[in-house]
Amino acid sequence: MEQRKLGNTGLMVSEIGLGCMSLKSNQPKQSKDIIQKAFDKGITFFDTADLYDKGQNEMVVGESVQAFRKQIVLASKVGNLWRPDGSGWDWKASKDYIVRAIEGSLSRLKTDYIDLYQLHGGTIEDPIDEIVEAFELLKKQGKIRAYGLSSIRPNVIKEFLSKSTISSVMMQYNLLDRRIEEEMDALLRTNSVGILARGTLAKGLLVNKPVEAYLQYSSGEVAHVLRNLDSMAKHSGKDRATESLSYVLSNPAVATAVVGISTKLQLDELLLTTKQIRQLNEGDKKKLLDGVRSLYYTEHR
Repeated sequence: MEQRKLGNTGLMVSEIGLGCMSLKSNQPKQSKDIIQKAFDKGITFFDTADLYDKGQNEMVVGESVQAFRKQIVLASKVGNLWRPDGSGWDWKASKDYIVRAIEGSLSRLKTDYIDLYQLHGGTIEDPIDEIVEAFELLKKQGKIRAYGLSSIRPNVIKEFLSKSTISSVMMQYNLLDRRIEEEMDALLRTNSVGILARGTLAKGLLVNKPVEAYLQYSSGEVAHVLRNLDSMAKHSGKDRATESLSYVLSNPAVATAVVGISTKLQLDELLLTTKQIRQLNEGDKKKLLDGVRSLYYTEHR
């Protein structure tokens, strides 16, 4: 599997990353088998968060990667604290909280460093200078190798670009959500910041889920995109998933497409797809987007 440089770091990540959020903590053996097979087949980027399943997801991931820990890029996220009664979580974005929270993640992940530590959200009202200080401190202490942001808010991303040395931004990107193409992909690439693309299959709409409205697109517009996709797939001899992932990975700003799975069957299907991913040329992209209007971020600009 192709390996790509992650932003301004020396880290290399597989073009397909495993989003571990959907792995079942109550089925640890199955989850471990999935992670092991993913690694065996060339996936080297594994993403989790302290928020997922109240920390249980980190524990499952940490246990599963022990045999090849130093051969992968392990990513986690911080910024959300579960309430004691489990009813939900609250946003925590202080330096003190971030510095303390990583200790729990390191323990659950059974490691002494996290390759990529990401702020799990963020608003323009956050104490961004303080947040950056926290990540820089953790980097200096050797507890993280790089840090990034998980956000689709242009104004927040731009603030971090101007005040920090972030290496990545995780953001939604797919054929039905191309909002990053207005300016964010070019801006991040210019600043040597890699995009971790999530939601690349639009919750299954780009594969086999029944047609419905998505973001600013009506169901009719979604159906039009799918017709273009089917036409492209028929011409190339591939399938919807392959063409959808190929579109995302043909953007030079993207370091990896993070795909979430929960079963061995889904992993097998993903691995089959990754063997067929191709670089789309401008003509291919034009055909996929024929008659499709552009979308733009309307908030947090």
